[in-house]
Amino acid sequence: MNLGLCARTEPAPPVGADPSRVVTAAVDVTDAAAVDRFTAAVVERFGRIDLWINNAGLLDPIGPLRDADPAAVAANVAVNVTGVLFGSGAFARHVRTRPGGGVLANISSGAATRPYAGWAPYCASKAAVDHATRVVAAEEADAGLRAYAVAPGVVDTAMQAAIRDTPAERFPTVERFLQMKRDDAYNSPAWVADHILALLTDPLPEETVVVRVPDEPRRS
Repeated sequence: MNLGLCARTEPAPPVGADPSRVVTAAVDVTDAAAVDRFTAAVVERFGRIDLWINNAGLLDPIGPLRDADPAAVAANVAVNVTGVLFGSGAFARHVRTRPGGGVLANISSGAATRPYAGWAPYCASKAAVDHATRVVAAEEADAGLRAYAVAPGVVDTAMQAAIRDTPAERFPTVERFLQMKRDDAYNSPAWVADHILALLTDPLPEETVVVRVPDEPRRS
């Protein structure tokens, strides 16, 4: 598999990967031109993109919306919503330049449908991701693009560490996440990746756009 990888800082290629099969770059997903340049660089190297994953996301600000820094709220929406729209649009334009379809996976969250006190910007942004993905699925079906909003379950990332460090007065549900850490009740990155890759070869029913990765069997 050829890989085009971008992040806020240029990511290192996966360990053991053939460097000729990896394109890496630092990309600000809120900059549409930067996203388009990255798309062009990957296509120039590999000829086409078949799977596009929008995974960039911010959780901050955490706490009651009445106390939130307006700049932090705007940054959350810019990355979580506008960034996903820019990436989805770039991929949709690419798919229409060549034969065959493609798969778009926008990383969502259970917070898109479950309200968490203290997460107003995050919950709202993930709900927007779900519905925007439904729209893209409808708009691009004739080009063979299948779009999914994928809630990966809880993965023990730096975001989870930040949640666990949040005082209960700012995030009343923090104990649930502390217990999850004690129980090691997480989905592993590999488990989530396998389910996303399966979307390439095992399409879901046409009407299914919003999907949740099932809980991984508990690891001993």
